[in-house]
Amino acid sequence: MKTLTMLALAGTLATAATPALAGGPKRFPGGVYDDSNSHYLDYKTDLSEARRELRKDLARANDPGDRIDAWAEYRREVADARHDFAKEMAERGVIVTPRPSVSVEPY
Repeated sequence: MKTLTMLALAGTLATAATPALAGGPKRFPGGVYDDSNSHYLDYKTDLSEARRELRKDLARANDPGDRIDAWAEYRREVADARHDFAKEMAERGVIVTPRPSVSVEPY
């Protein structure tokens, strides 16, 4: 009986400690992908900065290796911005699913 009580208490504490998992996905006021969401604005700013930096790096590129490095850095920055945005939203109990996008890159 003592073990059962301890397991019930542990389950209750775990549920209270993880509100994102306790009640399922929550609605975010104003929408997740809306400019009223400051984390989404930060995400958009990070993407804009990454594009600006890519343009500058490609303009300064002298050989194919420089262009490859510029694109690799851009991809890392975009992945980092997506990760940060998803993490911030998860902390608020919102599960962010990847949105489909199409990008065109030179060979």
